[in-house]
Amino acid sequence: MVLPTGYVRIGDMIYLHASTGAGYLCSVDGEPVCVTITHLDGIVYARSVFHHSMNYRSAVVHGIAHRVTDPEEKWSALRAIVEHLAPGSWTYARQPDRRELAATAVLAVSLAEASVKIRTGPPKDDADDLEVGGRWAGVLPVRNAFDPPEPDPTSAVDGLVPAHVASRVNPRPRNGAPTDHVR
Repeated sequence: MVLPTGYVRIGDMIYLHASTGAGYLCSVDGEPVCVTITHLDGIVYARSVFHHSMNYRSAVVHGIAHRVTDPEEKWSALRAIVEHLAPGSWTYARQPDRRELAATAVLAVSLAEASVKIRTGPPKDDADDLEVGGRWAGVLPVRNAFDPPEPDPTSAVDGLVPAHVASRVNPRPRNGAPTDHVR
C-alpha cells in the first residue's frame, strides 16, 4: 500500500500524519513499513534514449511503525509536521482542539534502517554517441515554486495574504509578470 502523507524528521525518527479513521492505521501500528521520499531535481537528456535519466534525491526508510500515544510527543510532532509543510502556520492558525487531536494520529518510524540515493550531473553517454554530433544532451532542471496564493472565497479577511504565506511565493508567476505584492 502506498499513501501520500505529511511527514517530518525529528532527530532519529520520522513522524507521519494520519487520520484515526484511516483503516491502514490499525494495520500498520507495530508492523514493518517502508517510507519513501523522492525529490526530482532534473530530467537528464542523453544522446541515446537508453541513457536518459533523472537527477534526484531520495530516501528509503525501513522500520516498525509505532502510533505515538504520549501527548507531548504527539503535540511536538504535529507542530513540526505543520511547520515543515507550511512554515509560520502553527502560531498563525487555531491550534487543534481535543476532538481534532482525537481524530489525528501520528506514527513514528526510526531512521535506524535508512538509505539515501542521489543522482546529479549530466548524461553518461557511451563513447560512440559522444563522437556523433548533432544531438543535444544536457539537464532540464526542475524546481518547485509557489505561485500566488488562491484565497478561500469564504475568507473573512480583506484579501491580504499573511506574511508567512506571501513570503513563500515565487517572485515570477506562471505568466512571467513580476510580482510586487500578493493579494
